[in-house]
Amino acid sequence: MSGADFQDSGAVRQVLREFRRIAVVGLSPKEHRPSHYVSVYMQQAGYEIVPVNPGHDELLGERCYPRLSALPEPPEMVNVFRRSRFVSGVVDEAIAAGARAIWLQKGVIDEEAAARAERAGLKVVMDL
Repeated sequence: MSGADFQDSGAVRQVLREFRRIAVVGLSPKEHRPSHYVSVYMQQAGYEIVPVNPGHDELLGERCYPRLSALPEPPEMVNVFRRSRFVSGVVDEAIAAGARAIWLQKGVIDEEAAARAERAGLKVVMDL
């Protein structure tokens, strides 16, 4: 399966319409970081942002969790702002946490982990 299969614009629109509670893995408190400004934009657009970053107790006015397994309820989508080398573990956590979709941000690529998530029934967006 090629990365292009995970970048279908129709699938992207469907994921954004269907899933409103988003766990953001790697959310940064630094305003210039994409994880921060994308999450602020999503909050302003009405999405529920659940920060996941072990270095913080709160981000963007929301309680921050150290890992996906610590969330009180399953996230609908997991938005990943981590380096590609960490994706495999995040995908495993997302599957175990009961997520229904995973979004690997621009430049975050792991074909094997994305295919594993898809086999587990998650909708996948990668490198977008």
